[in-house]
Amino acid sequence: MGIFSRISDIFKSNVNDALDNAEDPEKMLKQMVLEMEESVNKATLAVANAIANEKGLERRMAKERSIAADWQQKAMAALQAGREDLARQALEKKAVAEKNVNDLVPIHATASQTSAKMREQLDQLKHKLEEARSRQSTLIARSQAAKAQQMIAQSFSGVGSDAFSKFDKFEGKIEKLEAQAEAFEQIAGENTSLDQEFKKLSTNAAVDDELLKLKAQMGMLPPSGQEPTS
Repeated sequence: MGIFSRISDIFKSNVNDALDNAEDPEKMLKQMVLEMEESVNKATLAVANAIANEKGLERRMAKERSIAADWQQKAMAALQAGREDLARQALEKKAVAEKNVNDLVPIHATASQTSAKMREQLDQLKHKLEEARSRQSTLIARSQAAKAQQMIAQSFSGVGSDAFSKFDKFEGKIEKLEAQAEAFEQIAGENTSLDQEFKKLSTNAAVDDELLKLKAQMGMLPPSGQEPTS
């Protein structure tokens, strides 16, 4: 019965604990189902052998009963022929055959009970195997979802967030450069305005000088000592 003990251990094992220690849960699930299938195949062979043993005992019992009946007929024939000595020998052979039958009866009963129990256990194992097969796809889907969730959680907790950090840092540098450019532009604008004011003053002075020269040429300037009229 060791084979059924081994299979029972496989089906009763904690699948979650096995998956926790597995590097690849999906591969582990497939491997477990393969082990279950192999164990069921071995159990099927064991049950077949048990049934074959039971049938073999039945055939031996039937043969011994047939032998006993045959010696019974020979003993009767010997008596009818007046050969009591032969009849006695025939009855001794019959007794041996009947003893063999009686010895085989309890052995056959045990074999019959064993094979029946093994068939019942095998049916249970086959049912569990079918259940495992149907759950396999669901567990694999759950494993894939758990992996995705873990990756997201790691990203938010700082693991694997280097790219996000670098992106934010780069954005900060660009904002700083933009601010510096704006400041330089503002300063440059102020300097330009100041230069324009000074240039304007220089231009106005030159225009005033040219205007006086033109008035002098045209005799429009007042005589010396008089205030010019506007």
